[in-house]
Amino acid sequence: MRLVVVSAGLSVPSSTRLLADRLAAATVRGSAARVEVVELRDLAVEIAHNLTNGFPGRALGSALDAVTAADGLIVVTPVFSASYSGLFKSFFDVLDKDALAGKPVLIAATGGSSRHSLVTEHALRPLFAYLRAVVVPTAVYAASEDWGAEGLAERIDRAAGELAALMTGLSAAAGTTTAGVGAAPVPRAPVPTGTAPTGTAPTGTVPVRAVPARSASGGGFEVVPFEQQLAALRP
Repeated sequence: MRLVVVSAGLSVPSSTRLLADRLAAATVRGSAARVEVVELRDLAVEIAHNLTNGFPGRALGSALDAVTAADGLIVVTPVFSASYSGLFKSFFDVLDKDALAGKPVLIAATGGSSRHSLVTEHALRPLFAYLRAVVVPTAVYAASEDWGAEGLAERIDRAAGELAALMTGLSAAAGTTTAGVGAAPVPRAPVPTGTAPTGTAPTGTVPVRAVPARSASGGGFEVVPFEQQLAALRP
């Protein structure tokens, strides 16, 4: 499995990157995923160019491909003006609108004060819900006073465990589907064909529905009784 971490921290060292690394380490313990980190600070110029000309540079293109191909995401942003940073939002603005559909995402943020702790709920969660991602229930916010304090490690472990469970479950489901490709088809009940006057049905039977499909002779309609339609859907 492939876990991609998107960090929007601007400073070096960065508390945003530190939180991203701790979340990734906790997730890997529960999923054995391969981790790739995308530092948005290094892509700022290419993101701006992409917004103006519509074409990603080589580094930005690789980052967008990594996010699209990931089995799970961890996204972490610093708080700017009570919301996510402009750089963070711009990266997801240039990402294809369908890239995150159905993808597990862990949202997290860092800030200088605990007063911004709801940024994950009023800004980040609606953004990724709009992108049709599957956002884990537990979001992680780390204020300056949270580092080394009681509670942060537990929130990290809980959120990472939720992400690992989603990634593992979806990966297993995908493997089952892939394993079923090429298997013998499930027998279906035969569907008789024929014609019937419009608006009539034999006595004691359910009405039939005309299915607009060509018959073997190249014309007309196939008339499939409702009972046979139900039987065809049963394994």
